[in-house]
Amino acid sequence: MFSHNPTSVQLSCARIRVSAGLAGVCALAPCPEPSTSCTSGTPVASISQLAAARPASSCMATQEDMSVPQYCDKRSYPLPDVPYHKDLGAEQKALKEKEKGSWKQLSNEEKVALYRLKFNQTFAEMNRPSSEWKTVLGGVFIFFGFTGLIVWWQRVYVFPPKPHTLTDEWKAQQVKRMLDMRVNPIQGFAAKWDYDKNEWKK
Repeated sequence: MFSHNPTSVQLSCARIRVSAGLAGVCALAPCPEPSTSCTSGTPVASISQLAAARPASSCMATQEDMSVPQYCDKRSYPLPDVPYHKDLGAEQKALKEKEKGSWKQLSNEEKVALYRLKFNQTFAEMNRPSSEWKTVLGGVFIFFGFTGLIVWWQRVYVFPPKPHTLTDEWKAQQVKRMLDMRVNPIQGFAAKWDYDKNEWKK
């Protein structure tokens, strides 16, 4: 399956075999030319030729260059390093040229447009409260309701019935028996009971 030469690179129309010692990597590759006879082990093209013929957009991940200044709206950083709109159109460029003159000749709409070229949001827009708390509160209520349904289902269908020792009659009999036994008569339970009047001390 692998070539005897560890540094040899063999490309076939069915796969690319790269042999390096005991490790092999196989990747599918199309035949460079329909008229080329494709047999296993026959060199067809080099890796550089295959890479040159490969479309630039296939399997290429785009990543933003973070080494250059980026725009962001922050109340703690009111002046970003770069404007919000970098690529200006013809009308926007004309407005920027007009900006260099007297601002008395600019209308309010043009001033707002100039501001929007530089910034995305105003301080009022950044300080505007959002409605995200409604979503959070609704999610909390849904969670509590679902949990309550589970607890109710367990109380009805899973948990056994309450033991008889938790009934009011049993508790009353237990208290009477503790008083009859005079449990902790000095400062404890029985000390709060008036045995002469047969009632709790006031």
